[in-house]
Amino acid sequence: MTYSIVARDGKTGEMGVAVQSHYFSVGSVVPWARAGVGAVATQANVDVRYGPLGLGLMSGGKAAPEALKALLSVDSKEEVRQVAMVDSRGSVGVHTGEKCIPCAGHATGEGFSCQGNIMKNDRVWGAMKRAFQRSSGSPLPERLLSALDAAQAEGGDLRGKQSAALLVVAPDLKPNDWEGRLVDLRIEDHPDPLGELRRLLKYQRGYRWVDMGDDLLSSNRLEEALEAYAKGMMMVPEELELKYWVAVGLLSSRKDVRRGLRMLKEVCSKDSNWVQVTEGIISVGRPSLDPSVLRDVRSPRPRSGGRPGGSPGGASSTRSRPRGL
Repeated sequence: MTYSIVARDGKTGEMGVAVQSHYFSVGSVVPWARAGVGAVATQANVDVRYGPLGLGLMSGGKAAPEALKALLSVDSKEEVRQVAMVDSRGSVGVHTGEKCIPCAGHATGEGFSCQGNIMKNDRVWGAMKRAFQRSSGSPLPERLLSALDAAQAEGGDLRGKQSAALLVVAPDLKPNDWEGRLVDLRIEDHPDPLGELRRLLKYQRGYRWVDMGDDLLSSNRLEEALEAYAKGMMMVPEELELKYWVAVGLLSSRKDVRRGLRMLKEVCSKDSNWVQVTEGIISVGRPSLDPSVLRDVRSPRPRSGGRPGGSPGGASSTRSRPRGL
């Protein structure tokens, strides 16, 4: 009871799934993907096993159509399933069971498949196909979202909107199944799940630019680091945490102390909780900050609020900041 798209980007080799449904937490059920292997959407009367088993068969060398055919052959309820798969070579397999609740159907193209069931009309999947094809040249996450937007504009899920998810993986096979997830976002319940997905994608991009800045800074590439930091903060200027960790990176690396201190004072003046975070960092020496910065950032009339705490992205061993979860 969903509309979705599975696709492989012909230029980058990235693969992904995007889905929207009037169903709570659709992202925990429908989308499956593994770097270097493929992507799967399993919906309608869902059998979740199509996801992990389909990826397992594709990782063993079966093309997407073969993997799907093998799983359908042992499914006694294939007539109520809707499943789509794409593999790392761009082969596509899709099945819409004859007893899926109408309107139900699918449309395929080179390296992708769009599908839906319980749609408002039978034009939805065709609109998704055209939107995906028109967006050629854009990054895969945006192309996938453009297909979902087109589905919604055409009428979408007959029951309305509730949840959505976006999962994109790298083209190269990784040692562990959970590695290589470039985008993994879920909206569990929201009046505008697609709009919220786009907002979170922007946030992820902002944090990723700042992470890149950290890596560049640790390699003594200051100008490139500052450029990456600026891009990250520009994407989500309302998020104090990004600016805070940029300031800490500049101060702890001693690359641009003046700029770092100015940014740190700005953040702490807007939210006094960051003063306490700074005290904690100094107390454990992770990363190393000169205690004198506290004298500069303390304000007689600090304002509280905001969202202090660790970054959702964690920290790599090459980064200077102790991002917690």
